[in-house]
Amino acid sequence: MPRLAAASLAGTAIEFYDFFVYGTAAALILGPLFFPTFSPVAGTLAAFATFGVGFVARPLGSVLFGHIGDRRGRRPVLVASLLLTGASTVAVGCVPTYSAIGVAAPLLLLVLRFLQGLGLGGEWGGAVLLTVEHAPAGRRGLWSSFPQVGPALGFLLANGVVLGLSATLSEAQFAAWGWRVPFWAAGVLAVVGLWLRSSLAESPRFLEIDDHARVPLAEVLRDHWRLLLLTGGALAIGYAIFYAVTTWSLAYGTEQLGVSRSVMLTCIMAAVVVKGALTPLAAVLGDHYGRRPLCLAGCAAAALWMFPMVVLLATGDPLPMFLGFLGAMLAFITMFAVIAAYLPELYAPRVRCTGAAVGYNLGGVIGGALTPIVATALAEQGGRVPWGVAAYLTAIALLSLGCFALLPETRPVPAAAGAEAATG
Repeated sequence: MPRLAAASLAGTAIEFYDFFVYGTAAALILGPLFFPTFSPVAGTLAAFATFGVGFVARPLGSVLFGHIGDRRGRRPVLVASLLLTGASTVAVGCVPTYSAIGVAAPLLLLVLRFLQGLGLGGEWGGAVLLTVEHAPAGRRGLWSSFPQVGPALGFLLANGVVLGLSATLSEAQFAAWGWRVPFWAAGVLAVVGLWLRSSLAESPRFLEIDDHARVPLAEVLRDHWRLLLLTGGALAIGYAIFYAVTTWSLAYGTEQLGVSRSVMLTCIMAAVVVKGALTPLAAVLGDHYGRRPLCLAGCAAAALWMFPMVVLLATGDPLPMFLGFLGAMLAFITMFAVIAAYLPELYAPRVRCTGAAVGYNLGGVIGGALTPIVATALAEQGGRVPWGVAAYLTAIALLSLGCFALLPETRPVPAAAGAEAATG
């Protein structure tokens, strides 16, 4: 289990690095390079729109790779998704800007961002299921939390590279070529990830299935449609929080508040460090007290914290901003530390890869794709304190709270029985 968990963690970290480095670039530099005819705010909105395309592609990727995972095994998904995401990310770093090829530049960004999202849509389901289905029933939460640490590591790696480049390069150098370096680095990371995953064994739970679903998506939509909608709605606030903190606030702080790029990145990264470190602890609590209570507590905390968070952000001071981000990340991880165990336990093994992955990535469309765009537009209409952003995030938290309230508990019911109880 430690070797498997480490390989899953490293793989998700690498793939989420690919995904997050685009979000950071969208917040800081892609607008003027690829949408120079727009105003600064409109350029940021356009860059965030290309960012959102990745979230739209993620459910499609979960359908594609979920089909492979339910029909052919979890392990092939890990290799194929990593290759696709890594190649797409490297290609983003090679796209000429608008000044060189005109409108073809943002169109190429859209296509590559779509391919990034397609690959990442398969990554989470494959990595989590391989870990969950190897883990003993009483420790599923703990072991499945390691792939959930991967996004935090990927984010820190992506932003650490950007922070290092920002500190060593001039603004002109960063705009000319420095922003491309993090994308090129994805190629090296992809090779490392493929090496780590080359020796992983197939999930024993998958090998036990005698009757594989012929068309897993059709079965999920026919028999589990209500569960699919509830899980998508329930996870929306987690995505909304994460991308409000890591993407929208980065653009808002640098463009509207005049805070330096380095200070914003440091505040955000410090909060993400704490979030990543506490993930296994929250997962252990989920093994002991149940998945659903922690998810409900996280949603409630998010609903109560969004207004204080934007007030602290609006100060523009490092310590208050860090505390605002930290409170949001603690609410986030209270939910998402146990999601890797919770979602697979809700779905029957024969359609688990498709159902869990589609539900997870559907939440990304609702909460992740729209949040930077909506928040940027709302902040533009308000004063120094973006009250509209806080209201928007609070509304999503209440939606997710209602969805979690309608989902069943799964611990300590075994995964197969839990799926039957949840969907019957």
